[in-house]
Amino acid sequence: MKGMQAAIAARTKAGLDQKSPACIYGLCEALRVTVRFNDINMEGMYDREPRPRIHVSALRPLARRAFTCAHELGHHVFGHGSTIDELREEQLSTEARHPDEVVADAFASFVLMPTLGLREALNRRGLNPNTASAAQMYAVACNFGVGQATLVNHMAYGIQAMSLARRADLGKITPKMIRTELLGEVVPEPLTIADREWNSPTLDAEEGARLLLPMGVVVDTAILMPERDVKAGRVFRIMRPGITRVVIPGTSWATFVRVARRRYVGLARYRHLEDASDD
Repeated sequence: MKGMQAAIAARTKAGLDQKSPACIYGLCEALRVTVRFNDINMEGMYDREPRPRIHVSALRPLARRAFTCAHELGHHVFGHGSTIDELREEQLSTEARHPDEVVADAFASFVLMPTLGLREALNRRGLNPNTASAAQMYAVACNFGVGQATLVNHMAYGIQAMSLARRADLGKITPKMIRTELLGEVVPEPLTIADREWNSPTLDAEEGARLLLPMGVVVDTAILMPERDVKAGRVFRIMRPGITRVVIPGTSWATFVRVARRRYVGLARYRHLEDASDD
């Protein structure tokens, strides 16, 4: 409850509504917390003094970085001291973790996946969380910039909108398995899905990754190179850093794709620039 209330307050303070997907790095800037990506073998760090600063590992997957940043922002919002969060492949039980870590995770979950937003996202897609496929839930996770495991854990434990049995079933399906199902082949690169119900104004990605966009979308091929069509849409390979708007002509569907260099190191606000600097 504390995490949810703090997330609502933080989004309100930053001028965000309580249902739309939000860029965590933009939220940090609005709350005057600097975010930097570093080549460090850990989840992240929060420095309270001399000025609030969050360090996130550039080595972790993109969605994991977003959740880590939100977690560290939780430490800031709750007035915790400076922290170092080590690598965590598996979530420890609540009983085994420090209360500060538990509340920071709760804050991160609710600030990235507001309850009203998740309900709306599922309703738009006509999905029941207890019967939706892994690929369908993955599309919802991408819409909110989180990993599928993060989404289903929050659905099951955070807002109790999914049964524990269904959460366990979905937990057996890896992102690689979902990519293989959607693309019809095994690919090592990350895949982000922006389906017809996508409602985020931005989509963050890294060069070299793949995007699965709806059919009929118009893109800048210097940044997004079309590869092939599959049943779920058109597959694009991300070619270089930059910001480009993608649209479906004749419809309201549009989003800005913001591409960072792979494993970019530097201030978060410069991650889409080809030659970034801290100056």
